[in-house]
Amino acid sequence: MRIGSSLLLLVLLHRLHQLALSLTADGISLLSLKSAVDTGAEDVFSDWNEADATPCQWTGVACMNITRDTNLRVVGLSLAGKNLRGYIPSELGTLVYLRRLNLHSNNLFGVLPEPLFNATSLHSLFLYGNNLSGSLPASICNIPRLQNLDLSSNYFSGPLPDGLRNCKQLQRLILADNGFTGEIPAGIWTAMENLLQLDLSSNEFNSSIPEELGELRSLSGTLNLSYNHLSGKIPKSLANLPVTVSFDLKSNNLSGEIPQTGSFSNQGPTAFLDNPLLCGFPLQKSCNDSTQSSPAGEPRGSSLHPGEGPKRGLSAGLIVLISVADAAGVALIGLIFVYIYWKVKDSESCSCTGKGKLGVDEKAHSCIFPCLAGMSLQGSDDSEMEDPQKAERGRGDGHLVAIDKRFTFELDELLRASAYVLGKSGLGIVYKVVLGNGIPVAVRRIGEGGDSEQQYKEFVAEVQAIGRVKHPNIVNLRAYYWAPDEKLLISDFISNGNLASALKGKIGQPSSSLSWSTRLRIAKGTARGLAYLHECSPRKFVHGDIKPSNILLDSDFRPYISDFGLNRLITITGSNPSSSGGFIGGALPYLKPVQSERSNNYRAPEARVSGSKPTQKWDIYSFGVVLLELLSGKSPELSPTTSTSIEVPDLVKWARKGFEEEIPLSDMVDPALLQEVHAKKEVLAAFHVALACTEADPEVRPRMKNVAENLQRIGS
Repeated sequence: MRIGSSLLLLVLLHRLHQLALSLTADGISLLSLKSAVDTGAEDVFSDWNEADATPCQWTGVACMNITRDTNLRVVGLSLAGKNLRGYIPSELGTLVYLRRLNLHSNNLFGVLPEPLFNATSLHSLFLYGNNLSGSLPASICNIPRLQNLDLSSNYFSGPLPDGLRNCKQLQRLILADNGFTGEIPAGIWTAMENLLQLDLSSNEFNSSIPEELGELRSLSGTLNLSYNHLSGKIPKSLANLPVTVSFDLKSNNLSGEIPQTGSFSNQGPTAFLDNPLLCGFPLQKSCNDSTQSSPAGEPRGSSLHPGEGPKRGLSAGLIVLISVADAAGVALIGLIFVYIYWKVKDSESCSCTGKGKLGVDEKAHSCIFPCLAGMSLQGSDDSEMEDPQKAERGRGDGHLVAIDKRFTFELDELLRASAYVLGKSGLGIVYKVVLGNGIPVAVRRIGEGGDSEQQYKEFVAEVQAIGRVKHPNIVNLRAYYWAPDEKLLISDFISNGNLASALKGKIGQPSSSLSWSTRLRIAKGTARGLAYLHECSPRKFVHGDIKPSNILLDSDFRPYISDFGLNRLITITGSNPSSSGGFIGGALPYLKPVQSERSNNYRAPEARVSGSKPTQKWDIYSFGVVLLELLSGKSPELSPTTSTSIEVPDLVKWARKGFEEEIPLSDMVDPALLQEVHAKKEVLAAFHVALACTEADPEVRPRMKNVAENLQRIGS
């Protein structure tokens, strides 16, 4: 008996030991997501092992010590853009300490499971860019701390639930690009005292605009109700919204006169386009010019007195005249189409690509942000990548390889050419080299080192990917040189310096002569180029170092983004850009690059964390700072205020404070722009874009293609 009792005790102790080592409840809940997606995502979940004691080391999982004991609890789950195909399991609702759920830009389908909303600690739910469907559950507001809800670019349908009034802590509600129908409900908005952003665009709402939207006194950025079927007059109550709010009411069925008070005085015409029955400023349609409509059922001008009929038919001469006019009109339209065809063809065949959502507004049927035909340039006539045998021949003693087959010159020609130093930094020295045919090119030395087989293959693959990027606002890489003791990149020479010099008045004219139209053109072109890098380039590149010195300008002040991919190339080769070695050292004068620069205040707050990996959100923040500099004329290196914070650069803080305190726009913009009275509304709209780009939370920042689209609307 005693032996049996001892054996039972040993079994119990062994079982308790197994339980102590088993996966936590949070980990078991997370495994439900692994089971809910297709097996094609093994790489994403390769380290999600049920034999682990805790999920805190798994990919995409963040943990914190919440309950003061030794147990870490799951507070964040981020698996965005991982091509996950499956459904959202209801078991995720058992993660009671989960604060942020980020599964956007995947292929998740099905409905939102209501048990998910039992995760009552959630404050951010980012599910945009999936294939989710069904109605929006009213129980979503059972989450008491929910602040950010982004369900845009899905297939949700049905009316908005009245239960949204219970989302009292909500700061951002983004439901754009779905199939929601019915009325925009009244009676729910006054409870959302903290709402900063409201985007209901591109849905099927068919009501009037609720008066109480004017009570959203915390709103900032854009109130976006565009591309719906809204009707009736624009509520005058919207004038009570903060002056920093931009309206986007385009492509609806709104009617009547546009109010002229309060926030309406800051709106441009693009806010009201494609509403045929709207009139008044800022539209070029006076309400006094609107002719009264004829009685119902009668075409205007066709009313006849009783007993009267048509007095006579059309004469033969008039019929001939009308026929000739019709023929001329058809011919003119044909000429226009032929012109547009060749214009598009000459501009490298603009096309829009990607799931119908990359720059294409399907409801407007227009290509706002074109992806140029750089997606298929591998075998095109304009650009030809080196073949593997040719690349292998270049490994030995060094070889010059042309990426663009139209760009031909010999290594000896490069060695004999005159070279002038254009600039130097921690990434190497850039020279202007004038070839024998008089064509200037830019040559960047990225140092020596890195001669292993693996390093060479990685270098060639990376250069090929960079060489495939073809866009009117990105510097073209034309050729490269590889040798054991020398690495060179040869690209187009852009003649008018960079934006940093232009803003400081160092390229032949003072910065004050940079007109608003020029600055806006620079901002638009840079945004288009950066959006192309993010959305259309072969590897969806992250630039990682957007700042004025990396935005080059030609003689027409057309911008070109430069220096993307350099950090990766230098990392691959292990090069030292300051090295003076290499036989080309005799041809290109050696100068020691600047190894340490001042703190880069164009970088995003999260980019300042040591060891952090660059993301596209970094680039968006940096672009926002550049845009603020274009608008204010102030450099973040010479900030208008003094700050001891390392989290947010001074220029961004200064701009946000100015808008929060409603400082006059004239005190915030570059004085040179004040002379252009017509630019006031455009400058204000651009400020809103810059502030959206420089949000401290990277998840709240817009995608670069949306930034490019918003800027494109300004002044157009």
